[in-house]
Amino acid sequence: MTRIQPEDQENVQDAFEPLTAEQVVELRKQQPLLSVWRVVGVQVILGLLVAGFVWFVSGRMAAVYSALYGALTVIAPAALFARGLTSRVASVNVGAAVFGFFLWEMVKIGLTVAMLFAAPRLVSDLSWPAMLAGLVVTMKVYWVALGFRKVFYPVNPT
Repeated sequence: MTRIQPEDQENVQDAFEPLTAEQVVELRKQQPLLSVWRVVGVQVILGLLVAGFVWFVSGRMAAVYSALYGALTVIAPAALFARGLTSRVASVNVGAAVFGFFLWEMVKIGLTVAMLFAAPRLVSDLSWPAMLAGLVVTMKVYWVALGFRKVFYPVNPT
C-alpha cells in the first residue's frame, strides 16, 4: 500500500475535482442504494418460506411456530432499527445520525437477546432447530442484499 507523502498531498488536493450531476447519476447506477425497508420485507418473505418448509418437512405446527418466532426475533428488531434510522431526528445532522445508528443498533441487539430468552415461555413445545433455522435464514438476508443489491434493489435516478 502506497502512502501519500506530505509534499504529495498538495498535488492530490489539486487533482481532486467534484463530481458533476451526470457523474453522480452514473455512480448511483453502478452502486445502488439499499433500502432498509426492502431488506426487512425480504426478511419477512424468507421467514414465511422457512416456516412453510418446516411445515412441509415436519408437519408439526409447533415447529412452524418456532420457525416463525425465530424469524420474528430478527424481523422485529430490524424493523425497529429501520424505523429509528429513517426518522427525522436521525437525519438532522451527521452527529445525530451516528449516535442514532449506535443507539438503534444497541436496541436491536437487546431486543433480539430478550426475545431469545423469552422463547421457551412464549412458544409452547418450542423446537430449537426450527427456531434457529428461521433466525439464521432471516439474518443472512443482510449478506444476500449486499451481494445482489444491483438485482434486487434497482435505483431509478430521476
